[in-house]
Amino acid sequence: MSTADRYAVAGNPVEHSRSPLIHAQFAQQTGQAVDYGRLLCPLDDFKAHIRAFAAQGAKGCNVTVPFKFEAFELAARRTPRAELAQAANTLRFDDQAQGGWLADNTDGVGLMRDITVNAGVALAGRRVLLLGAGGASAGVLGPLIEARPAEIVMANRTVEKAQAIVERHATFAAQHGVKLSARGLQEAGEAFDVFINGTAASLGGSGVPVGPQVLKPGALALDMMYGPAAQVFLDWARSHGAIARDGLGMLVEQAAESFALWRGVRPDTEPVLAHMRAQVDAARPH
Repeated sequence: MSTADRYAVAGNPVEHSRSPLIHAQFAQQTGQAVDYGRLLCPLDDFKAHIRAFAAQGAKGCNVTVPFKFEAFELAARRTPRAELAQAANTLRFDDQAQGGWLADNTDGVGLMRDITVNAGVALAGRRVLLLGAGGASAGVLGPLIEARPAEIVMANRTVEKAQAIVERHATFAAQHGVKLSARGLQEAGEAFDVFINGTAASLGGSGVPVGPQVLKPGALALDMMYGPAAQVFLDWARSHGAIARDGLGMLVEQAAESFALWRGVRPDTEPVLAHMRAQVDAARPH
């Protein structure tokens, strides 16, 4: 019997992650021999921990907060979407004969599939507010632009961080006919069709850092977090007339993209998302 290839989700915190459960279902569904765990990395020693994990014979890892920018720096090769984001959530530990490690960013395509396929919301011609300028937001901006909304505003507490990401995407946005700008939280704007929270505010238990004026009536409001961490955001969105959605669908869809990069086979996300949704709903206090 062949030994299962090792993978993990690396981050800090990481104990809450449902990625191991998702990848276990993908492996069973596709008949792949995969052993996927969690890797807690010190905030000041991420790169050394990842190198040590790879040296133990692991084949790759997913990367979550707050290490997506550092993960990008570890790889010898980067996919175009990772290059645009300058951030990576997926590493494949290819050896030197294959060209060295490969970095990818599957967050954006995962988010787009969840919004357009699972939620059935078209983005073309809409106005989108993207909150945050961390690795998660950087990773989804390119695919968001490809969906050709009329406008995307990236709002962040530190405007300069958002501005740097916006400037890197400016030519790409112009090529797709998308108006793109960076703003502070107080100047985020109002009446957006889609509001995406890419900050870690939910993970830290903080409230929503913008006012309800950012929401158009019936807007889609999506938090990239899921489970208990997203509950405050979901309650806030519903109380202000928005369609609230957490990041569980994005998590499953981006995981499928990572799995395909590693294993060369794409799993069916629909039954896995349904199973994970049932688990999250069952764990929610009633």
